[in-house]
Amino acid sequence: MKFSRDFYNLLIQGSQAYARWDLETSRTILRSKKRMTLLFLLLLPIFAYGIAVAAGDGTLLPETIGGKKAYMPAHYTNLIFFASIFVGLCAGLITGCIGAGGGFIIAPALMSAGVKGILAVGTDLFHIFAKAIMGSVLHRKLGNISYSLAITFLIGSIIGATLGGMLNRYLYDLNPILSDLFITSVYVLMLGFLSFYALADFFKAKRGEALTEGSSSREEEIAPLGQKLQSVNLPPMLTFDEGVTPGGRRISAVFLVISGLLVGLAAAIMGVGGGFLTFPIFVYGLGVSSMTTVGTDIFQIVFTAGYSALSQYAFYGFVFYTLAMGMLLGSLIGVQIGSLVTKVVPGLMIRGFFALAVSAGFINRFFALPEKLQGLGYINITQGTGLMLSYIGNTLFFLVIGGFTVWVFYVFFANIKNLKSEEH
Repeated sequence: MKFSRDFYNLLIQGSQAYARWDLETSRTILRSKKRMTLLFLLLLPIFAYGIAVAAGDGTLLPETIGGKKAYMPAHYTNLIFFASIFVGLCAGLITGCIGAGGGFIIAPALMSAGVKGILAVGTDLFHIFAKAIMGSVLHRKLGNISYSLAITFLIGSIIGATLGGMLNRYLYDLNPILSDLFITSVYVLMLGFLSFYALADFFKAKRGEALTEGSSSREEEIAPLGQKLQSVNLPPMLTFDEGVTPGGRRISAVFLVISGLLVGLAAAIMGVGGGFLTFPIFVYGLGVSSMTTVGTDIFQIVFTAGYSALSQYAFYGFVFYTLAMGMLLGSLIGVQIGSLVTKVVPGLMIRGFFALAVSAGFINRFFALPEKLQGLGYINITQGTGLMLSYIGNTLFFLVIGGFTVWVFYVFFANIKNLKSEEH
């Protein structure tokens, strides 16, 4: 139980580090005329195709526009594009306001809207990669990068991402329903774990016994597992944390490659970059200091997400370009507003909303399972029952996320004068 609690705390720290990077990257994009011009140019094919369709002659444009080719606006409709902006906006609001967890709702939201799981995963990874490239912010302010750890870790993550992408594509080719079932099951397990501890954390916080409090005092201690792994002299050995401990710490590169493999596998399967797993693996499993972990984590996300998005999904036509650009546009706005709202909202309420958002994602994917299992003949229920349960899960999910979005905008506009004065 203690391991699970510590693992949850480290997952949250990893998500928070990613949220800070997301906010910094978004601000870099919005404050640069060159980057905003680039974003406009990326959106031009979408608008051009929309105009051609509205004019009744989509044949005026090349075959790739609106087709299923990589990087192009697949299955374009105006409704899908604006829905993707809403999904990105909600994810950005959650990331900015809660400081963690926004990425967890993207794939469930897209799948709930009818997007195949493999497209949702590929599109989410492409969205992360596009934002990283446009922002060109790896990590300077949030921590130190250990390049020896990061590059060794990337060897494993690239192998893991390749295996994860191959697995997703194999299952999709075998049966699209099986692919959706697999991705949904992974999300049920991950979001179920997060939901349980997030709710426990919230209710304990109300009693002044927050699970996450006090964790910072132990950040620089090496966990028992990290001590054991660092004691293994298995060449080649890597030295790190020289700025934390005199002489630094040493660990076998083999353990870094194995850790990277696990993170890359999860990233390619779930489409979330894998950063949330890097933190607990580095701190708890490898004994790396939190300061080094934060920088190295963000560094690997950019390359893991980029490699996964391009080589495992985009090259095979599994990137929904229209959705990716819409999500990027929405998240740029959402994360700014969400971060401002934190200045006028109590921390306890933010914890409550994080628990609610993660729980909504869990319920959504859990209620989607019966329909997938019925479609494959694994359980004996009627098709109507499966559809009804899926509809209930989708309704609850969008009610919670939509309600959260309305609330954040209400708080933002109700306190806009105070927020402006604080900015100046």
